[in-house]
Amino acid sequence: MEIEIWSDLVCPWCYIGKRRLEKALAGFPQRERIRLAWRSFQLDPQAPHEARESVSAMLARKYGVSLAEAEAMNARVSALAAQEGLTFHLEQARYGNTFDAHRLLHLAAAHDLTQALAERFFRAYFSEGAALSEPETLRRLAGEVGLPAEEIELVLHSSAYAEAVHEDERRAQELGVQGVPFFLFAGRYAVSGAQPVSLLRQVLERAWRETAREATPQVMTAVSSGSEQDQNQDEACTDGSCALPGSERAG
Repeated sequence: MEIEIWSDLVCPWCYIGKRRLEKALAGFPQRERIRLAWRSFQLDPQAPHEARESVSAMLARKYGVSLAEAEAMNARVSALAAQEGLTFHLEQARYGNTFDAHRLLHLAAAHDLTQALAERFFRAYFSEGAALSEPETLRRLAGEVGLPAEEIELVLHSSAYAEAVHEDERRAQELGVQGVPFFLFAGRYAVSGAQPVSLLRQVLERAWRETAREATPQVMTAVSSGSEQDQNQDEACTDGSCALPGSERAG
């Protein structure tokens, strides 16, 4: 059975959602028969390719809040990430374009290294202050997980996999995706947002049982509670997803 994951690599809820899905899969009897398929989704296709701006500065500018308020937003989502065993250092993160990183994820799929590279990208951005828009950074991180150097260079110096990225985004639009993370189980059950592990496990088990039955995808929107309700930013929305710029949040 396949689980498709639409995500952006600079979305904190996408990293949190990834970890929660992994916890839902842990101990699942049929885990070895579950295939995870990474799908590209750019929250901000117009983001600069030169990562000169900090995440806090970007949020302050985008939402018209003070730098201190933006830093408080980051502190809240960092605390939630810590509950999943993730260490965020958003004060070091540098905001930039993720298009080339997504293209490299498609290259990684050809080598069965998608999950390894996605994890490495997430950790580099959220914990190490790496700029995922910089070719040298992408080159280093992709090499660390075992992608061939010559193939990495081919992607970075061409338009390879550009159409694959756009196709993923077109399909997301067809599915009505308003924000990420967005999970599609067996092509029939859709979950929007970084949902609790218990809900993801419930959907996983149901999808496994019912893969033979035709069904229209059902979006299970996120549950807002506690500090999540206080976060007024697209990158950490109240429904646990990262919304498209200028769109209403999912759910």
